[in-house]
Amino acid sequence: MKSFYQQNRVNLFAKMPENSVAIVASGEEAIRNRDVEFEFRAESDFFYLTGFQEPDSVLFLVKQANTKSVLFLRPKDPEQETWQGRRLGVDSACEKLQLDHARSIEELDEQALVLLENIESIYLSFSHLSKWSESINGWLEQLKQKVRKGISAPSQICDLDKLLHEMRVFKSEEEISRMRQAAQVSVKGHLAAMKAVFNSEYEYQVQAALECEFMQHGSARVAFNSIVASANNACILHYTENRSKIDKSALVLVDAGAEIEGYAGDITTTFPASGKFSDAQASLYSLVLKAQHAAIEAIKPGERYDVAHQASLRVLTAGLVELGILQGSVDDLIYDEAYKPFFMHGTGHWLGMDVHDVGDYKINKEWRNFEPGMVVTVEPGLYISAEHKNVDSKWHNIGIRIEDDILITESGNEVLTTGLPRTVEEIESWMARQK
Repeated sequence: MKSFYQQNRVNLFAKMPENSVAIVASGEEAIRNRDVEFEFRAESDFFYLTGFQEPDSVLFLVKQANTKSVLFLRPKDPEQETWQGRRLGVDSACEKLQLDHARSIEELDEQALVLLENIESIYLSFSHLSKWSESINGWLEQLKQKVRKGISAPSQICDLDKLLHEMRVFKSEEEISRMRQAAQVSVKGHLAAMKAVFNSEYEYQVQAALECEFMQHGSARVAFNSIVASANNACILHYTENRSKIDKSALVLVDAGAEIEGYAGDITTTFPASGKFSDAQASLYSLVLKAQHAAIEAIKPGERYDVAHQASLRVLTAGLVELGILQGSVDDLIYDEAYKPFFMHGTGHWLGMDVHDVGDYKINKEWRNFEPGMVVTVEPGLYISAEHKNVDSKWHNIGIRIEDDILITESGNEVLTTGLPRTVEEIESWMARQK
């Protein structure tokens, strides 16, 4: 039987034209400081096609009369493995990864000339084009010198993203299974964070409880840098310092997700550090939750991608008028984007191997339609920092975002991140039981 990764290669081959080669690299280790590296994670496109996580690896997918997959990887090296960890090695790669050929990465330049002979098109990600330009130029120059021997060089360089990333937009059953697991492990982590806030003095202590729970339930790494933001820190959308003392009278916003077998969960919870919302906090929180419900309800096959954002936008704007934070006609306020000081981001994004996953949102300049197999987040928010001098101070230092992961199904949608207390009453009741 074909593995998940082998099937992905088969599907990509079917989209590639004859006499073409796709080139995908795993990436290189990056230095954190001096001789300490950041934790390595293979590029998602590479992992999607191989299931392999070693650095300094390159995959060639060659489509001519037949197809073949060739992986270049680090050779076995007992001395390096003693210091840096085990390597798969060339001899084991084909059987382990269900590939046609494996070569040492040291042979890349030599073998690339063979693999690119009489090829018309090279496909690679244009986002990595600068990394490949020197190698590609060198290979083409050498191949052009063989023209008198009847050998032709590639004449086109094409963006692989157009083929591969469109594939990744639609999740297979195996991918959906992994994402359900990532979602539910993420739920467990967020519940641990809500419980930990009572015994935590600093944001990073809540982060520790959150990420410990991820690991206890099978997530070897986070899907992205966790956000644990108390009070006004929650008004910074990508706040990741997590070093402030927790204001026990304020809300805490946690945006974090577990990664399972390369797939991301992505949840945001907002809850009171004391376990009890103030009236102002409860009013804004309930408004954001109402906007999220409207957005989720709008998501179904055949609807345009932006329908969720438009639904949440209308609810939030009307609510801000009702609370006296904005004044005027809802339609006029939306047209003038008067909401933007308080809600400055979209309502969601694709989710998959990357937390902000790949794939076009528009086709021919028009929002694309939702289709079964797509996975999106839904995450409306409101952020009112103390810098908003024209807003009543009772709303200051309140940042709220509520985020869930949504699978589009044949009949509508499925919320993958079920199991969290979400209403004001549910949160207060649940937290009261944790004290």
